This record gives sequence, structure tokens and C-alpha cells, in this order.
Amino acid sequence: MDMYAKCGSVEIARRVFDRMPQRNAISWTAMIAGYAQNGCSNDALVVFHQMQLANMTPDSGSIVSVLRACSLLGALWKGKCIHAYVIRSGMAEDVNVGNSLVSMYAKCVSIDVALQFFDNMPKRDVVSWNAIIAGYSQNGQAYEALRLFQQMQRDKMKPDLTTMVSVLPACAHLAALQQGKLIHGHILRNGLEMDVSTGNALIDMYAKCGRLEIARSLFEKMPKRDVVSWNVMILGYGLHGRSKDAISLFSQLEQTGMKPDDITFICILSACSHAGLVDEGRKYFNSLNRDHCITPRMEHYICVVDLLGRAGYLDEAQELINNMPFEPDASVWGALLGACRIHCNIELAEYVAKHHLKLESNNTGCYVLLSNIYAAAGRWQDAAKVRTMIKTKGLKKNPGRSWIEIKNSVHTFVGGDKSHPQSEKIYAVLDSLIRDMKKEGYVHDKTFVLQDVEEEEKENIISTHSEKLAIAFGLLETSPGMPIQITKNLRVCGDCHNASKFISKIAKREIVLRDINRFHHFKDGVCSCGDYW
Repeated sequence: MDMYAKCGSVEIARRVFDRMPQRNAISWTAMIAGYAQNGCSNDALVVFHQMQLANMTPDSGSIVSVLRACSLLGALWKGKCIHAYVIRSGMAEDVNVGNSLVSMYAKCVSIDVALQFFDNMPKRDVVSWNAIIAGYSQNGQAYEALRLFQQMQRDKMKPDLTTMVSVLPACAHLAALQQGKLIHGHILRNGLEMDVSTGNALIDMYAKCGRLEIARSLFEKMPKRDVVSWNVMILGYGLHGRSKDAISLFSQLEQTGMKPDDITFICILSACSHAGLVDEGRKYFNSLNRDHCITPRMEHYICVVDLLGRAGYLDEAQELINNMPFEPDASVWGALLGACRIHCNIELAEYVAKHHLKLESNNTGCYVLLSNIYAAAGRWQDAAKVRTMIKTKGLKKNPGRSWIEIKNSVHTFVGGDKSHPQSEKIYAVLDSLIRDMKKEGYVHDKTFVLQDVEEEEKENIISTHSEKLAIAFGLLETSPGMPIQITKNLRVCGDCHNASKFISKIAKREIVLRDINRFHHFKDGVCSCGDYW
């Protein structure tokens, strides 16, 4: 039975199980584990329940397997019931059971409970640390994931390859290149065998930290690749606006005989969107079902709506949404709303926002985007009404933040920020830059100040956007000629984009800016995006 399950023949394993004249705890555990390992999580839970009805006492192996099923299903309530059973049965101190509980809570988006349980574990091993680090990384809390990794090392627990695969996405999310390099160095120094998953994580990290050439070099040196390897490299090219390279790599993938999967098409469609390659994007979308027998899902439609919308084909994007074979979700409408902002189409924006808010009535981003569209058009009363709705509903706007990594430390800025210890020097550098930029012809684009204030105040606001503060700090803290890399949690505004071009020329620095959508490489007064973003 165990052999059939581990070979993927779970139905045969079940037939063997059903024909057993007698079953013990090992038999039940093997069947539960077989279902869990083959993605049949509901069946695993049913068998666990039947085991209890048969008055068979679950052992730690049964608990570990059924908790894995709960993790895959996101079945938090069932996981809590099993946790209660673990406490009653005295298995709470079993490290394998404890690790499974940490993983279950993390994957069920109860990361605070996962950390509380982790902190109270009487004994922890490397798997315990991996589970909590991966939990924070997967829940988008990259700072905490890195903090726990550093704490793990302080506690003299030796990381393994699984640790590296868990923490590298956190480095990628934060664009923490130096931290990522330290982890890469740890892998090499300790002679850890570089498997495909680790290679993929390193490629993803370097690509998202702005070091695309290192990512490609690692990709080329991989002795074995899977489809994920190709996907992360194609995605990396797309994020950096090198869509032709992404298309070339997609063609190479097809030539190897390896089949692209649904994620591959999300990556290539995204790459086409970043460069405005509408015809190519249409071609890939149409080939999904026709040539590759892949049924387009919501994410594919989001990419195509974004592609068409950015390029100004708003009517075609709306028609695509209306003709989708399933109900569009809020993200599809959000992609079209973003396009309405780019092309200042207020009438369509109101229609789209109405549909968006029907699905997600408390989506702060939708309200903010609609308010910004009104503000950009000078409709201040309408913008104020929308912002009043945000306050009435108790929603909070995600403030724009930019950060830069200097000497293994991440420094974060918000607009008008004066909390940094070196604020006085930062503002002095920024004032000097703005004077030099104005001599070269730079003029503040105050249309990106989405507040109804006096002109002088608008200039003060836009002069101290978080991107500009992070760049000024980078100039202050790095040697002449060194590239400066910053990350922004939102889309870079048009004025900061223009200012970055001027600064790159005046300071004779390459500035790499990663916003929420893509990378911008500024050099000698020019951006790699060609002002299309």
C-alpha cells in the first residue's frame, strides 16, 4: 500500500487498504499519508475521521500527515481541532508534530499563532526554523523572515538547503541583494548540493534584485532545469523590460521539447505587457488552448487586460472581460482601472470601479485609484468624496515607501520623511540635486500631486517623495560611480521617473529602481523602459 501511494497510484493503494482483513495504526497512517502526498487532502481527512471511529488511536505519523492535508486545504478550523487532540494526547512535545503545527498555522494564514507556538516549542530542529521562516516569507512578511533567519544563526542552528529556498524569496521581495549574496555564499562555502529548487530560488532572487546577468549566468550553468527554471528567467526578463529576450527564451524552451505550463504563459504575457507588444501578447494568449491544451484561467485574462489597457486598447480590454467564460474577479477589473488612470478615461473608470467594488467593497486600492483619477483631472470635489468614503469605512491607504540596502542594512523612507538619523544631510543632497536639475531644464510635474493645495506646497510635496529621498541617501552613502538601487512598494510617479533620469545624468550614476510593476534602469538621462510603464 505504501509503495503504491508513493508511486502515485493512490487508487490501487486504497483498494489494498480496503481488502486488508486487519488494520493497525501503521496501515491507517500509510493511507492518510498516501492521500496527503498525492494532493487528495479531503480524502486524507475522511480516512483520519474513519480511523477515529474505528477506535484506532492516531500516532504522531497520522497527525503529521493529516496536518499536511489541512495545510493544503487551508482548513484552519480542522487544524485547530487536531491541535486540541495533540494537546489532550500528550503529543505536543513531539518535534515532528510541532513542526507540522507551525507549518499548518502559517499556511492557513495564522502566522501570529504559528510564531507563538514556535516560540513555546520545548525543542526545535532545523525543520522548525524552516517552517516558520517559510511561513513569514509566503505570507509576504519578508522583514520578519530575514529577522528569523538571522536569529536562527545566532542560536547556532545550521541552515540547510530548505532554509535557503525559504529565505531567498524574502531577499527577492525586499531587493536585499547583499543578504541574498551572503546566503549564496553560505551555500557555496558549506558545500551544500545545489538542487534545482535552490538554483531556481537564486535565479529569482538575483533577477528581482536587479542583477539579471548573474541570474542568466546561473541559469546557463544549471546541470538540470525544470519548467520553473525557465519561468523565473522569462519573468525576470519581463520585469526588466527585456521582452525580446523573454520571447527568445520562450522559443528556446519550446525547442528543448519541454512543455510550457500555465505559469510560463503568465510570465510571457506579463513580459509583452511591460513592453507594449500587443500583437505578440495576443498570439501567445490565442495559442494557450489551441496549441498547448491549456485552458486560460483568471491570471491569463488579467495579463491580457493589462496588456491591452496599457497600450490604449481600452474598448478591446473591456470586451475581453465581458466575454470571459467565467465571472471576472476584482483583479481583472483592477487591471482595467489602472489603464483608465494611465489614459485619463474617467467615464470608463467610474464604470469599472463600480464593478470592482461590487466584488470587493472594502478594497482600499480601488478607492485610492479612483480618487487619484479624479484628482489628476482636477475634479477635487469628487476626489474628496471618495477619500471621505475611505475614512467612513475605516480603511487605510498604503503609504508609498522606498527602501535601499546599504552595508547589509535596509533603510526605508516615506514621503516627507525626516525620521532618518541622517535626514539633514539627505535633504541637503536633495536640495543641491534639484538646483542642478533645474539648470538642466527639469520642471516639477505638479499634476502628480493629488492634493488640492497651493502650488508652492505642491512643489514641496513632490520634491520629497520617498524615491527621491532614497536616491539622495544612496548618493550620500555610496562611492562615486557606484550604481544605486532602490525599491518602491507602489508605481513610481511620473515626476520621480523624470527626476531619476536627470539625476542619473548629473550624478553620473546608474540608478536601478524597482517599483511594484517592473524595473527601471536609469543611465545618462535615459530609462530602459522607454517611458512606457
